[in-house]
Amino acid sequence: MSAGPVRGSAGGNLLALNLKSQVLDRDEGGHNYWRPVIERRQWRCDATILLLCDVWDRHWSRGASARLDAMAGRMDLLARSLRRRGVHVVHAPSATMGFYEETPARRRMVEAAAAEPPAEAERPDPPLPVDASDHGSDTEGDERRQAWHRQHPGIYIDQERDGISDDGRQVYSFMAERGAENVLIMGVHTNMCVLGRSFAIKQMVRWGKRVALVRDLTDAMYNPARPPYVSHAEGTRLVVEYIEKFWCPTVASRGLLEE
Repeated sequence: MSAGPVRGSAGGNLLALNLKSQVLDRDEGGHNYWRPVIERRQWRCDATILLLCDVWDRHWSRGASARLDAMAGRMDLLARSLRRRGVHVVHAPSATMGFYEETPARRRMVEAAAAEPPAEAERPDPPLPVDASDHGSDTEGDERRQAWHRQHPGIYIDQERDGISDDGRQVYSFMAERGAENVLIMGVHTNMCVLGRSFAIKQMVRWGKRVALVRDLTDAMYNPARPPYVSHAEGTRLVVEYIEKFWCPTVASRGLLEE
């Protein structure tokens, strides 16, 4: 079902979202099962950020690099579409801030008036459904190192409007300046950075923000040679479902793109 842009009563753009989550339920026989739930919500574009998590130019894992390269074009398309409608775009390629040090988009984040986040809400944090204790690469012979030095060049950065930061408090302050309470997040890797960075899902949820993962524009670090011994795609799907159960809903990019 498509969920394109609509116009709010005050003249501002709204995002119509089909938010997918999962709730623990019981069937008629009394058996527990996870039931998918779709909630239709509207978020003001000017109160929403799109955050690109660790969309690096390259990765030490060849498999991870190839999958990100395949997603980058659609990520850029979505960022451009949402930006046109007034969504604030934040680029968060961790450990590359030196590359952007003097750019307007980086300075915009550094110079945002500091805002103090609220006390963190307590949340249950069950174990992830995939074993990434081997660092999750599905391609052999890759040397683990910092292979990235900037964001993927296929993603456009609007220096007049966007922000660049890998610091959660800077992102929070940027949002506070703009009255933003909603976070759409895409990027890599779902079971690592997208959940755990200081600007990412767990932290933003604990700070009381409304968060949704763009589920088709993300990837997991998972090696099918490790438990639960499923395909890479299935491993990513399991992590996305885990997020829907315990952390935040997800949306599909097709519902966010302009008609």
